[in-house]
Amino acid sequence: MVKRRYAVVEAPSALGLFPGGVEQLPAALLEAGLADALTARRAGLVGPPRFEPQRDVTTGLLNPTGVRDYAHQLAETTGELLDGGEIPIVLGGDCSIMLGNLLALSRRGRYGLLFLDGHADFYQPEAEPRGEAASMDLALATGRGPRVVADLDGRGPLIRDEDVVAFGRRDAEEADEAGSQRIEESGIMVLDLATVRDRGADRAAHDALDRVGRSELDGFWIHLDCDVLDDAVMPAVDYRQPGGLSWDELETVLRRAVETGRTVGLEVTIFNPALDSDGSIARALVASLTRALEYRHDA
Repeated sequence: MVKRRYAVVEAPSALGLFPGGVEQLPAALLEAGLADALTARRAGLVGPPRFEPQRDVTTGLLNPTGVRDYAHQLAETTGELLDGGEIPIVLGGDCSIMLGNLLALSRRGRYGLLFLDGHADFYQPEAEPRGEAASMDLALATGRGPRVVADLDGRGPLIRDEDVVAFGRRDAEEADEAGSQRIEESGIMVLDLATVRDRGADRAAHDALDRVGRSELDGFWIHLDCDVLDDAVMPAVDYRQPGGLSWDELETVLRRAVETGRTVGLEVTIFNPALDSDGSIARALVASLTRALEYRHDA
């Protein structure tokens, strides 16, 4: 039996947000030693198209064609790693990079999504104040939104509602006030922060993995937006909220996920090194990811 190897892809796209520092995430985590700590192969950088600051009149989005084109670019790279039997660790960038990774998976089968994020990311363009796809990525991935980004390859939804668990969100009141469509009215399982705390991280992880790790699925992808973490330990994000998961809770969830042997890949988004002046948060994030991901499942 051969242990599957991690392969790190740099995906420094801010197309779904703004170029204010999240595009520095890959370089910061690699400098902090992530690839070395996980004995991961560095599989290259997928450069994004140029950021256009004007909101598209037709779709209400920033950079709709750029987000679409980048999704196709990233899908090719991620897909090659999947086909080669490696486990991609894709370092964004903002949350819109998820579209490329899920596009790669949708071309290969039916997969689950463990969506670790302090926000539901379920906005529609008319409710998102700035037109940022990073606030809509889960909606877009499940086929809700302008066709240019919600119908990639003409596939419709890249992932089915019933194959998704949104874990750790804590923005329900804010999203309702802004007029976001409600994730609670979809078929997505929502384990918000209050529920995670009520059940405990281990039990909540078990419940989530029962959904995304079902035998009829080909495996599952992990989306990790760093703002799922407590603002006390992860203040280096652009849209801060009080509360969130502790390092220990995050590691419990990730470790349980990896131990299933069903995890096919992971993306890390939204950490902003420009807000981490001494690099201490990057080092803490790398240490936490290393503790959680060091388990390898035999292929």
